[in-house]
Amino acid sequence: MILRSLVLRHGRRALPRPTTPLRQSWRRCYASQIERTYTNPLEDQLYVEGGPDATKAQAINNLPSRSEVAPDDTVAADWEFFRHQKAVTGDLGSALAPHYKPHELLSNPPKPSDITLELLMASQSHIGHSTSLWHPANAKYIFGVRGEQDPIHIISLDVTAAYLRRACKIVRGVTERGGLVLFVGTRDGQVGVVVKAAKMAKGCHLFTKWIPGSITNGEQILGKCRKKVVDHLDVEVEGFEDQLLQKAVLKPDLVVCLNLPENYILLHECALNNIPTIGIVDTDCNPTWVTYPIPANDDSLRCVQVIGGVLGRAGEEGQELRLHKAKNGIVDYQQNHRLEKPKEKEEEDGGEERSRGGRMLRAGDE
Repeated sequence: MILRSLVLRHGRRALPRPTTPLRQSWRRCYASQIERTYTNPLEDQLYVEGGPDATKAQAINNLPSRSEVAPDDTVAADWEFFRHQKAVTGDLGSALAPHYKPHELLSNPPKPSDITLELLMASQSHIGHSTSLWHPANAKYIFGVRGEQDPIHIISLDVTAAYLRRACKIVRGVTERGGLVLFVGTRDGQVGVVVKAAKMAKGCHLFTKWIPGSITNGEQILGKCRKKVVDHLDVEVEGFEDQLLQKAVLKPDLVVCLNLPENYILLHECALNNIPTIGIVDTDCNPTWVTYPIPANDDSLRCVQVIGGVLGRAGEEGQELRLHKAKNGIVDYQQNHRLEKPKEKEEEDGGEERSRGGRMLRAGDE
């Protein structure tokens, strides 16, 4: 009796136990043996709900699929319309090209009419110095501060564009009235822009160290330089050589300085002689050193080339206006050169011939 109960107790645990109940497995086997006689779900719904008869259901099953639909006749017309639109509007728009070409800033500088905020931003004109190096007088030119670890000042490009346009008008006005403009840039890399701007404005240039006293004591420092006299058409006039030996060189009517910190002596001499000045003022410079400041980044060579080229173009426009007026006989400016009109060569040659003839006659009589 004890053995029978032990076998029954352990025998139940030894038999494999199904994972699903018997009723559920029977239902699954019975459902898998049923064959489906239709495949259209719409037909299935119609039969269940007691809808249309079998003929209508068969008609529904015979509907063509999307892949069997005939192509639309408007495809060819749409393609022809697309080709027509492409031929008509294909030339519209703009072509992407490299925006920054360093050689063009010297070979073809921008004009005053080309001054835009995009051009100034692309040339890094808005980047200033560290906030610890700023000059308080530049507060009206500063747009804001950028950075947290080493913050720098950002120059307002609206102010830069406005002040640069004003400087262009000044350079154009000076050259239009026969004035002499001096372009100064003594940093590395500024030689090309200084020479190009001076050539366009028909002025002078300086790219080496400024000799102190060149303006205040120009008779001694620049006394041995070559001098010449030109007329209103920029044609050299001879006959003033004797008078030029005693005359001092002309002082510039306007000075354009591209780097202020290194040329303080030059700016001081210009102030002593009432010579107006134009200069690029960074956030660490004193804007009172120049008469017409241009707030911009003087450490960026691209920015300096843009500003120098624009001012040179303004001087070129002024020279063209002056020569155009001169060809029409209009000279609306005066030059206080204090030179006397030389004697005509014909009178001098005639006097020499008469004197020679008199001497020859006296020699023959003897």
